[in-house]
Amino acid sequence: MTEAVRIGVAGALGRMGRAIEALAAGRDDVRVCARLDRPGATDPAAHATPLTDFDAAAKACDVIVDFSTAPASAALAAAAAARGGPALVIGATGFSPAEDAQVREAAQRIAIVRAGNFSLGVNLLAALVEEAARRLPAADWDIEILETHHRRKVDAPSGTALLLGEAAASGRGEALDPHALAARSGVTGERPRGGVGFASLRGGGVIGEHAVLIAGEEETITLSHSARDRTLFARGALAAALWVCGKPPGLYGMRDVLGF
Repeated sequence: MTEAVRIGVAGALGRMGRAIEALAAGRDDVRVCARLDRPGATDPAAHATPLTDFDAAAKACDVIVDFSTAPASAALAAAAAARGGPALVIGATGFSPAEDAQVREAAQRIAIVRAGNFSLGVNLLAALVEEAARRLPAADWDIEILETHHRRKVDAPSGTALLLGEAAASGRGEALDPHALAARSGVTGERPRGGVGFASLRGGGVIGEHAVLIAGEEETITLSHSARDRTLFARGALAAALWVCGKPPGLYGMRDVLGF
């Protein structure tokens, strides 16, 4: 029997951290060996694996799966790179340019899988969006991305919405940033051709809803995805942890993990 991959969970007290631990507990191919959260955090429930710090986690783990915050993820990546490991799976979103640069620099020394969404369905959706954008001329087809999440989500647009926007821009052979259209308010004027629009809704306990509207003058295509349970993201994160273990330094995505 193959030895289980030893994983650490950063953001262990959060919703995704708890989902990853719960899923890992029923599997033989991974074993949670360390749990991390913000400095000074206390675990409200007795746990077989108590909270620890990065140094102890790094010694105990092959991979750390991180669903904390963008600043914490960037700091974790820098610390892991300075130590030469372990590999990382990062699911945090909302990175500033400086934090993004910190993760990219760390990926020159360690293997990192970073994704805005770990769902098989979302990554397949991104591939479909990219293909549609490639085939439909930007001058004739407008792309709008609508995302809905729970009231506690702190960043917008979501990491998944940005992933889909990047897929659309890639299909058109362009970078997203020059063509991204922020939420509208007031008299905005005519929609610029070739833009990729974003709209964000927040409310209740919605796990994640994403729709990509591709609108021409005479017809409209809608591609969408609905998340029903956080387990699907936990399953994808564990698949990424298994895949990245032993990989050479680099910044990978879920398309690499899934072989798309």
